[in-house]
Amino acid sequence: MDLFIQQLVHWLRFSLEIMGAMAIGVGTLVSLIQFFRWWARRQHSDFGKIRIDFARYLTLALEFQLGADILSTAIAPSWEEIGKLGAIAVIRTGLNYFLSKETNEQPAPESTVAAPDRLL
Repeated sequence: MDLFIQQLVHWLRFSLEIMGAMAIGVGTLVSLIQFFRWWARRQHSDFGKIRIDFARYLTLALEFQLGADILSTAIAPSWEEIGKLGAIAVIRTGLNYFLSKETNEQPAPESTVAAPDRLL
């Protein structure tokens, strides 16, 4: 039974790492397509949106990678592995925090319809 659980955790960890890599790959591809469209039109206002969209993919990938790291220490952790996980978790959580902060601070796109000054 222990071998089965170890194999299951191994495959779950591997799946999370693959999903993280796929999130980065898809985000890169989407961002490149958006960049070339932006470059062809030369619209300066869209470039920030490209960065924010890519940051969202990176944030998702960091979540998957952190989950994989946690699973890797779930089976027979040593103090060295726990220390490495702690350092990695702090770094990835910090990156995730600042990426999320940047995506949340991005101003909303301007609407073509003006909002009323006050409601009646």
